[in-house]
Amino acid sequence: MGEINKVVVHYLNGQILKGTTQDFFPNRPLFHMQPLDGGAAHEVRIKDLKAVFFVRDYEGNRARRDLRGFVAAPAETSQGKKIAVQFKDGELLCGYSLSYSPERLGFFMFPADPGSNNLRVFVVRTAARDIKAGPAADALAQQIIDRSEAA
Repeated sequence: MGEINKVVVHYLNGQILKGTTQDFFPNRPLFHMQPLDGGAAHEVRIKDLKAVFFVRDYEGNRARRDLRGFVAAPAETSQGKKIAVQFKDGELLCGYSLSYSPERLGFFMFPADPGSNNLRVFVVRTAARDIKAGPAADALAQQIIDRSEAA
C-alpha cells in the first residue's frame, strides 16, 4: 500500500468529499477514498471530478485570506513553470506545474501561495474553462482578478 494522503475531492456537480486515499495515480481512471466519517471506501472516477486537493488538514485556517494570482512570483521554480487555471465554475487557481500537457486527462500543480492549505492539486483538464502556462498564466490571472474586483 502507498502513503496515506489527506484529500478533498471536488466533483463537477459541486459535491465535496473529504477523506484519505492510498492509491491515487494520475494516469489511472479511478482511485479509492476512505471517507472521514469512517464509512466504507468507495471508488472515485476521475472523469466525474473537477480536482483532487491534497491538503495539510481538513479545516484549513478560516481566518486566513488566500493570496490570489502570483504576487511577483518567479516564472519558474523547482515545482515547475507558472500555470493559471480557471475552472468552468469560475474558480481561479494559480501555481506551478512540471506535468501540464493539454493531451493528458489531468496534471498536478503546486500552489503559488506558500501558505496555502493545499500541498498540491490534481486538476482534471476537462473541468477547466481556460489553462495558461508561462507568461500567459500571469495575464489570465490578472484578467480574472481585475474582473472580480470591478464587479
